[in-house]
Amino acid sequence: MDYSHGVVYTPQNVTQQRVVADVTVLDDPSISYVRIYWVDLVNIRRCRIVPIEYFKALLKSNRPGVNIAKVCFGLIYLMVAPGFLPIGEYLYTVDVATLRPCPFAPGHVAVLGQFEEKAAIKGADGNTTVAVNLCPRTLLRRIVEQIKHSHKTEFLVGFETEFILLKSTDPVEPVNIHDWTASAGLPAGSTETIVLQEIADAITASGIALSMYHPEAAPGQYEIVTGPLTPLEAADALVHTREIVVQVAAKNGLHATFAPRPFMYSAGSSAHAHISVHAQGDQKPADKLSAHESSFLAGVLAHLPAIVAFTLPTSASYKRMTDGVWSGGTYVSYGTENREAPVRLTNATSPASRNFEARFVDGTANPHVALAAVLAGGLLGLRAKLPLEMGDCTANSAAGMTEAERKALGITQRMPLGVDEARQSLEKDAALCEVLGSDFVEKYLSVNKTLEAALIQDGENEAQQLTRLVKFY
Repeated sequence: MDYSHGVVYTPQNVTQQRVVADVTVLDDPSISYVRIYWVDLVNIRRCRIVPIEYFKALLKSNRPGVNIAKVCFGLIYLMVAPGFLPIGEYLYTVDVATLRPCPFAPGHVAVLGQFEEKAAIKGADGNTTVAVNLCPRTLLRRIVEQIKHSHKTEFLVGFETEFILLKSTDPVEPVNIHDWTASAGLPAGSTETIVLQEIADAITASGIALSMYHPEAAPGQYEIVTGPLTPLEAADALVHTREIVVQVAAKNGLHATFAPRPFMYSAGSSAHAHISVHAQGDQKPADKLSAHESSFLAGVLAHLPAIVAFTLPTSASYKRMTDGVWSGGTYVSYGTENREAPVRLTNATSPASRNFEARFVDGTANPHVALAAVLAGGLLGLRAKLPLEMGDCTANSAAGMTEAERKALGITQRMPLGVDEARQSLEKDAALCEVLGSDFVEKYLSVNKTLEAALIQDGENEAQQLTRLVKFY
C-alpha cells in the first residue's frame, strides 16, 4: 500500500500555477500609486511611493528605477559603524514581475527591485558590472543560479509567518490569551478574528497561495502558511505578506509584531522555512535521503553556527532558540519530525513532498539574506559531495540525551547561544564568507552590531527594551 502523503509541488508545476504579474494592472483607472519596496540588512521594510503616471514613464526609460542613497542598507539615523557610512546613490531598478496589488491600500500596487550602481564598475573578475553585492535580492539570486548551474539543483521554499497581535506596545499587552490552535483564539465578531480573515483575503487577492491560518501557542499569536515558490519568489512573497499583516492590524487598531519571544512564559514566534531539494536526475527513495538531499543537509549542518548570524540576528532571537520550547533547541542536529532540532525532516517517507524545515529562522531576519545563507551552506555541501555523517535525532531532543548518546549520533556541537557568538562563528567560517562575499559579510556584521546598539540601550529596563523591540519588529 502506498502511504505517501502531502501535496506534490515541483519547480515545474509551481511555475505553471503561480499568478503571473500583469503590467496591464497599471492601466486600471483605480490604480493611482506604486509602492516601491526594499528590505534593508536589519529587516526593515522601506518604501517610496510614486504616482502611477511617473511610474509608467520610468518603465519606458532605459533602466527603470529610482535613486536611493547608499545608506539604504542600514539604520540611517544610527549609521555610525566605522568604515560604513557610504556616500552617493544607487539606482533601485524595479522588477515588474514582482508587481502585486495592495489590498490594504486601495489604489496602490507594490513592486520590489534590485540595487544597481548608476555607472558600471569593474568587478572582481575584471568584467564591468552594475550589480551591488550588498543587495539582498541580488545575493539570493546569485546563489540560486550558481547552484542550478553547477549542480543542476533547484529549490522550493514555503514560509510560515508567525506574529503576535498587540493591543498595546507600552506596556506590551497581547490582544488575547489562547491555547495552541484553539478555536477560542478566533472568537466570532472579535477584532482579531476580523483582522485574520482580512489578512487572509488580502494575501489571496495579492496572488499568494494561502495554505492555512490558525492561532498559535503564545498570547495573541497567529500563524499564516503560504504555498511554496522558488527561493526568490518565496522571500518576495514573505515581504509582501508581512506588510499585509502589519497594515491590516494597524487599520483595525492593533499592532502586529514579529519579535521572537515577547512573553518568556510561552513559546516564541519564528519564520520557519520549508525547503525541498529538486535535483535533475536525482532519485528520491522513500527509505532514505537522496544523494543531493544528503549533501545539502550536511552542508547546512556543517555551517549552521555561522548561518544563524543571518537567521537569528538579534539578542532577542536567542530568547526563543532554547531547549524544551519547540524552537529547535541549542544543538546542531536534525531529526525526523523533531521540533526540538534546528532542522526538522518532514514527510520523510513521502519523497514527492519531503522537505527540510529550517526552524532556526525568525522574524527579525531579512528573508532574502536568511535564505541566501542557508542555501550557501547547502551549496558548500553539494560542492564537496559532503556525506551526511550525523545520525537522525528522532527519539528524543539532543538536550535530553546523555553526552554518550549525542556522540553516538555525531551530535557534538552547540548552536551559538547569543548573537556575539554567532557573529564570531561567521567570522571563522571562511568558506561560507567566500560564497556570500567577504565584502557583504563585513558590511552585514557592521550593520548588525549597530542594530544591537539601537535595540539595547543603556539605562533601559527589560520592559522598555521589549517595547522598543516590538515597535522595531
